[in-house]
Formats: sequence, C-alpha cells, structure tokens
Amino acid sequence: MTQLNNQVCVITGANQGIGKAIAQRFAREGAKLALCARNAQKLSAVAEELQSAGTDVLALPTDVSDADAVAAFFESIQQRFGRVDVLVNNAGAFDGGPFDEVTTEGWHNVIGACLTGTFLCSRSAFSLMKGQGGGRIINIGSISAQRAREECAPYTTAKFGVWGLTQAIALEGRALGIVCSCLHPGNVRVERRSDTGLDADAEPMMSMETIAGVALTMATLPDDVNMLEAIVLPNKQLYVGRG
Repeated sequence: MTQLNNQVCVITGANQGIGKAIAQRFAREGAKLALCARNAQKLSAVAEELQSAGTDVLALPTDVSDADAVAAFFESIQQRFGRVDVLVNNAGAFDGGPFDEVTTEGWHNVIGACLTGTFLCSRSAFSLMKGQGGGRIINIGSISAQRAREECAPYTTAKFGVWGLTQAIALEGRALGIVCSCLHPGNVRVERRSDTGLDADAEPMMSMETIAGVALTMATLPDDVNMLEAIVLPNKQLYVGRG
C-alpha cells in the first residue's frame, strides 16, 4: 500500500517548482490532490499530467493572499473530498533590493503570498481538521527564516513569520490531533533558476525532488510524532555563520 493512499492533500503554489514536485511525489504515493496557484495555465497543465496518471485532482486558480478566494477554494475541497488530511503551504513570491528602495507593492506581494497566504490556508484547514479529529500542516519556509541575506527584507520577514506561525499552530493544534511543521529549504534548482541561470554555477543546488521527499517524510510520520522543523540544504552551501 502506498504511504498516502486515499489521503486528501492540499498543495498551494503547485503549478511549478517545489509545489509541483511535492504534488507529483504525493500522487505517486496514492494521494488525492487539491492544488492551487495563481497561474491558471500552468496549474491546468500540472493537473492534466497528474490526472493522466490516474490521480484524483481538484485544481483551482487561487490567490492565497485573498481571504475570499481561499475560503472558496476550501469550500470546493470540502464539497469534492469532504476532508483535508495534509496541507502543504508552498505558495510564495520574492522581491527585494536595497532596503531603502523596497517598494510598498513588492513588500505586500511577498508578505501576502508567503505569510498571509499561509495563515489563511492554515486557518481553513485547521477548522476542517478540528472537526475530523486531526491532520497535518506543512509550511514551506526557507533558511532565510533563520539567516538573513542582504537585499531580501520582504522575503526574510515573511519567512521568519512563517516559522513563528508554524509554532503557534503546532501549539494550538496538538490537543486536537493537528500537527504543524516547517520545512526550510536551502538552494533548490527550481525552474526560475534553470531558465535564467540564476546562481546555477555560483552556489550548490538541490533537486526539487529532494525537498519533495522530505515533505513526504514529514507527512507520513506516526500520528503522535511531529518533525517540528527541518532544515535541508546542500552540504556545501554557506549557511552556518553566513551574513
């Protein structure tokens, strides 16, 4: 039997990158998937790929920073599947630059996608999980949640917030059987890096499948066990002591 057989797994930002890799890995483990992302065309392509392999998929274009859109997404999940066993909050955005040049628009875009979206989706999932007796929430953080880099103030702030939110949800959820964890990736060779050559040669990279494998491990632990935090990075990436 596969590890996620018939479990309903919700993955945000599932149209590409880490989210897509997690969706593919969870599908191979027998999960039923509810996927969302802002890019409808890319999301549809991922859904069609998974459906063609026999996975039960609900895919809805959704801006996770929009409370009404998130509520509608989870209402559709409840109508289709009736429950949520695992939520992976992966949706995010990046913007930065010299601190005094960070735009208000860029700030709100990153905070909205990374932090507000994680809050809104977790709140909806938490409510459903509370009624069904438990579930798991996995938040995709970043090593930027613990080691700041220059010219990344919006992203660093958002990911620090995601780590704090993870702890708050874990604390309130433990009496209800709701487990919340945070997965902090280092450099991952996502499409954005491959397409642009960004950091491709400058820094060590991991595959998206590596992170998907860790997410699967976190999702399939015994019900009474939580991997509260996992920091996963290339062995030679600068992290400890970096400024």
